[in-house]
Amino acid sequence: MAVWCMWQRFGSDSIQCTSYHKWVRKKCSGINGSMYKVMRSFICTGCLNPVISTGHTSVDIGASANLEVVDKFCYLSDMLSVDEDADAAVEARIRSGWNKFRQLVPLPLLTIRDILLIRRGRLHSSCVRNSMLHGSETWPVRKENEVALQRAEMRMVRWMCDVKVKHRVPSKELRERLGIDNGTSSPG
Repeated sequence: MAVWCMWQRFGSDSIQCTSYHKWVRKKCSGINGSMYKVMRSFICTGCLNPVISTGHTSVDIGASANLEVVDKFCYLSDMLSVDEDADAAVEARIRSGWNKFRQLVPLPLLTIRDILLIRRGRLHSSCVRNSMLHGSETWPVRKENEVALQRAEMRMVRWMCDVKVKHRVPSKELRERLGIDNGTSSPG
């Protein structure tokens, strides 16, 4: 998961690791719910799963400041990694899309039958899809990433249409019902 956020000042959405005394933002910490319940015993994922590297663990940038070398980290709600692929970013954006979807389900804007399917599709496109594809123009996308994004969106589409996989309704038909084009995971 995420290791550290590279920020100097933190707000109320941050928690300090009791082991290494580094500050971690809530969205990068893996904490669900209240941070106050785990504040005294929180150990970050960097301490639980330390980075095993043969090279340097920190870089001196002068002015008595060091940067820790990590494999990946959370920056502006996006996962950046040293790998030359977008797997971590795609996983994070899919999680973000599901979070946005779950925020809209209880209202219940995406699942209530009184709202037309076309309107649900527009709401999905403007909120959930934008959240899933935010920053995707910079990803080096592979076919597996596209498939992961399409699968996540189709699960949401089936949920909005109240159609199970066993009903064997084609994805194209469900997208047409909602007025959603098929260009979901084509970043850029």
